[in-house]
Amino acid sequence: MSRLDDAFKNKPIFMPYFPLGYPNIPTSVDVIEALAKNGADVIEVGLSFSDPLADGPVIQRATQVALEQGITIPKALDAVKELRKRGVAIPLILMGYYNPLLAYGLGRFVADAAAAGADGFIVPDLPPEESEEFEQVLSAGPQSRPVVEAPLPLIRMLAPTSTADRMEMIARSAQGFIYLVSVTGITGERREMAAGLAELIAQVRKHASAPVCVGFGIGTPEQAKAVGAIADGVIVGSACVRAIGGSQTPVETAKTFARSFAEALR
Repeated sequence: MSRLDDAFKNKPIFMPYFPLGYPNIPTSVDVIEALAKNGADVIEVGLSFSDPLADGPVIQRATQVALEQGITIPKALDAVKELRKRGVAIPLILMGYYNPLLAYGLGRFVADAAAAGADGFIVPDLPPEESEEFEQVLSAGPQSRPVVEAPLPLIRMLAPTSTADRMEMIARSAQGFIYLVSVTGITGERREMAAGLAELIAQVRKHASAPVCVGFGIGTPEQAKAVGAIADGVIVGSACVRAIGGSQTPVETAKTFARSFAEALR
């Protein structure tokens, strides 16, 4: 059983997002370690890109700062290695856009990410219709990539605007978990959760064997608790980045943030 499979033994899980390199590389590693050791079950680790089309202003600003601080794919993978050295044992899912991965080299990226200790990938600008090359690299097997013991999952995203046929296709073939976008639009906190979310989750579950995690718009422990009552996991991005990035003591804030959401979900 993989680390990711193991994480879903106790549902709903809490999955914060935080970009490596924000507000600087050493602090971001300390923050992710603090999140991991104070209640996060899985962490979505951000790989910064200059054109993050799915992200709202909070994450856009953070990733721009990270780029200005010199974060790169190699430095991000080194940071993942450092987190594993520090005893971070929970799954770390790398969230990044496709262009930097292509520039690095897909085969090299997947092999290096696996060697560093990553547990899967989220690529928001890579639809299934255009993902064949990446999927072939992921499934190539240990013969061509000796450091990879088993294929790492490419986590698929579904949105309220997905057609019924597309929803069924993605749900049936999902690996790891399904990232269900709760609202139409970009990332960011909302005052109220989307109407019809329970029905949307139920529709996805008709076709999925993988867990369903909900992201976009969840900003408070109370909202997380409500979503956790109907989903297998709760993903919190903008609220996490805003709270920690605006703090004079980011590591302590990360500890408090993780504990508050974990407690709400338990």
